[in-house]
Formats: sequence, structure tokens, C-alpha cells
Amino acid sequence: MTGYADLIERRFGDGGSSCDGAPDNEFIRRVLSRKTVRRYSDVKLDENLLDLLVAAALSASAKSDFQQSSILRVSDPAKRAAIGALFPKMPWIGVSPVFFVFLGDARRLQRIGELRGKPVNNGTLEGFFNASVDAALAMQTMILCAETAGLGVCPISVIRNEVDRVAAILELPDLVFPVVGLCLGYPQAEGHVSLRLPRSVTTHRDRYDDSRLPQALDDYDRRRDAVHAIPKDQHRSNAKFGEADFYGWSEDKARQAADAEGAAFPPHLRSHGFTLD
Repeated sequence: MTGYADLIERRFGDGGSSCDGAPDNEFIRRVLSRKTVRRYSDVKLDENLLDLLVAAALSASAKSDFQQSSILRVSDPAKRAAIGALFPKMPWIGVSPVFFVFLGDARRLQRIGELRGKPVNNGTLEGFFNASVDAALAMQTMILCAETAGLGVCPISVIRNEVDRVAAILELPDLVFPVVGLCLGYPQAEGHVSLRLPRSVTTHRDRYDDSRLPQALDDYDRRRDAVHAIPKDQHRSNAKFGEADFYGWSEDKARQAADAEGAAFPPHLRSHGFTLD
């Protein structure tokens, strides 16, 4: 017995396959039990470890070997404070021991074309998409490697909501854009394993089928509420939508998505070299 059952039940709680017939793998155990961390100790991180994590992140898969991600570490106190001040509800952005920004870098490939006398228009939708995926893969690789070293992390996608100001603080040129930030440090407190949607609605075979979504959502909402209920003071947009009889995960996410984020992102991209054609 490899003992995956408890980890999978804690992650999904869906009574599905326990995978206990699979070979034992410590790395997979870590992934199944990973947590987001927003509170960090004052322990300073070793620079050699950080260099190693960057090297590991940049070893991630890259579309066509174009290598269109870049990693920017924000160590200047003034820049850290300026970015943190944009998001006062997320103080960990400004105070975490280390803060990286993962960049979609469509600029480098276009410059390579210029240097080699080959016209490259990398401001297309394809160029944007490839650079974004490369940056996301690099970030996830760093996350998993950092956690094996005992570190805690918290991805920060909200930086795109203030993309103009973040890009100005970081002095980003055209065709380079922030995809996500990453807080990193040694955990001060134990986080919790987030209960994920049941695999019956997030995995498919041979065809896409979401016919079971309504009932599965209701069941998931109740199970998640029993473990980590959303406090009433965190219910979103009651003035707009009214108070829900039951406020579960799906109600929360529907309200969050209805007040769309990222409105500044498309015009920022178009004014910084992307046509998105």
C-alpha cells in the first residue's frame, strides 16, 4: 500500500479512486498535499537556494524551445513597497521575504528575428499565448521545487489588475508583460489543503461531458463548507446580488467572476506592441 488514499480524500473528498495501486512516489505525495502560504517567518532565504529555484523554473517545458518566459525578482525596497501599496488587502505581497514576477516575454523572440535578419511579428495572439504559457509553466515549476525545500508560496495573479502601474514600476518594455507574481518564504503558520472540485467534473475521457455539474457542485459546496466555510464578512457583493440562503464556493466564484477583473489588461497589451491578431 502506498497510502495515497488519505491524501486524495483530503484533497478531493469525492470517494473516487485512491490510486493506492500506483507506485510509491514522495514527490507526488508532496503535490497532493501542497498548500498556499501567506504568512512567512523572518528567516532569510539562502541566495544559492534562490538561484537554484530560478534555474529549476527556467528548466520547465517551453513551446517550440522559444523560451518566452523571464523571471524578475523585486528586491528594491521602494519597488516592493510600491507594488504592495497597490493591493492593501494582500499585505503578504509587500512583506514576503522574496517576491518574483513571472513575465511573458514576446520581445526576446522578436529581437532575435531582428538580429538574425528574419522578420518576426510576435505581437500576435499566438505570441501572447505562447509567452503566457511559458511563464505559467516556469512559475509552477518553481512552486513545486520550492515546496520540496520546505518553503511556502502564494501566487499573485491580481497584479494584472494594476498592470499599467506594475509595468511602470518594473520598467517593462513593449512585448513584455506580467503574468503572475509569487511570494516566497519559510511558512510562519501551517496552511490548509484546499478541497478541489470532484474529479467526476474536471476529468473526461474521449468526450467532454458536464451533464453532472449541477448536482456535483451542490455536493461540493456542502462538503467544502463543512471544512472551510466562507465567513459572512467575506461574502461578496451583497448589495448587488442580495444575501444568499447558502453561500458556498460556487456562489462565491460566480459573484467574483460576475464582477470581472483584468479590464486594464487588454488595452495595456495593445498599447505595448500586441495586436493579438
